[in-house]
Amino acid sequence: MAGDSRFPDVDTDVSERNEETEIVVNVGGVRQVFYGDNLNQYPETRLAELINCLSGGYDSIFSLCDDYDPGKREFYFDRDPDAFKCIIDVYYFGEIHMKKGICPICFKNEMEFWKVDLKFLDDCCKTHLSEKKEELEEIARRVQLILDDLGVDASESRWKRCQKYIWKFLEKPESSYPARVIAVLSFLFILISSVVMCVGTIPDMQVTDAEGNRVEHPTLDSIETACIGWFTMEYVLRLIASPNKLHFALSFMNIVDVLAILPFYVSLTLTHLGAKLMELSNVQQAVQALRIMRIARIFKLARHSSGLQTLTYALKRSFKELGLLLMYLAVGIFVFSALGYTMEQSHPETLFKSIPQSFWWAIITMTTVGYGDIYPKTTLGKLNAAISFLCGVIAIALPIHPIINNFVRYYNKQRVLETAAKHELELMELNSAEGKAASSKSEFEGLVREGKEGPFYSSQLKVSHSDTFIHLLSEDKHYRTRLQSCK
Repeated sequence: MAGDSRFPDVDTDVSERNEETEIVVNVGGVRQVFYGDNLNQYPETRLAELINCLSGGYDSIFSLCDDYDPGKREFYFDRDPDAFKCIIDVYYFGEIHMKKGICPICFKNEMEFWKVDLKFLDDCCKTHLSEKKEELEEIARRVQLILDDLGVDASESRWKRCQKYIWKFLEKPESSYPARVIAVLSFLFILISSVVMCVGTIPDMQVTDAEGNRVEHPTLDSIETACIGWFTMEYVLRLIASPNKLHFALSFMNIVDVLAILPFYVSLTLTHLGAKLMELSNVQQAVQALRIMRIARIFKLARHSSGLQTLTYALKRSFKELGLLLMYLAVGIFVFSALGYTMEQSHPETLFKSIPQSFWWAIITMTTVGYGDIYPKTTLGKLNAAISFLCGVIAIALPIHPIINNFVRYYNKQRVLETAAKHELELMELNSAEGKAASSKSEFEGLVREGKEGPFYSSQLKVSHSDTFIHLLSEDKHYRTRLQSCK
């Protein structure tokens, strides 16, 4: 390169280099003119290095840029021009703002190429970058989980392989058709047990025992026992197959599973053994208190419903908005209950006996429930009730929009992550197919050189290609660049 006759000799005269303080940079077809006094503010960056690279010859020049025109003294770079326009702000303003629509990860790579430190990136843009990193880590985790499910480690023992199979069978309904059937059965058992719990409280569905007490029908008890048996077997199998027993036991949904089945066994124990240790009436009260804990099994539906999981996450992310709502309501309840109590004291038949008792009236009024058990009778009291009603509507409506936004954002994010994980798997499968096709092609060319070309080998090559071809990917996806994919 140094001896190429197309380029004139690079001038290394010191005085000429000192006079030359202007460089032209062409990034993706966009020309920019820079002056040395601006670039030298950050001498460690790539653009600042371009000022002094001419003295090092063409090897030094082409180590920094993709091409160079000595006649125009113009440096060419095959990089993203949109990201470059944002990065050069550091020479004029001392900070960088990432333009909307640019992938944060690609922008970070561009900053590393131009040797600009990430500390110059504004805090708002760093937040987008950290969010994108978390998304990529989540995608990598999902892809790894799928690969772990697909792969079989021959070095693992038979018991380990059996554990993985049971775990995938019970925890991942999308892994196979039988796993999907088990998930549907589990969902039906949850619904049946919840319905039985409700129907068992209907007096017409109850029977009288030997002591004259109303108890659930024996048929409903049998159905309840069958459901509890299914829940117990499911939990025990999942615990045995869990790769991390401690994490499994402390997981919120698994704690819900324990709370759903524990009251049955505690009630059974108290019924048969508690009578010997305490009075029968105390045993019955304890059993009734435990049976009400059966409502916890309705939360098991969240395991089979992505919508409920999304709603739970949205509420967790909206603690600040919910706290703001509770604060507004608490202030309003205190103010309007005190005003209501004061204004209603002049009426002889007032229903506002004290300020704490007025809290109940303020709560049902501000939340637009209005049971009617407590109501104002004076004109000022009614005016106070109307104002409290309007303030309650406004206080409840204010935080609703952020909560809905959190729900929609998380739901869309989960769909994007799921699609991205599948796309990564398709790309991995495509790369594997291209590697197999390349090896088959070289094999075929070797056979041709040996004079063995014929219909048999041609058909064999076609079969090899069709076995690994991915029909889900169209031709235009094969040639997308990484930057285009991120955008």
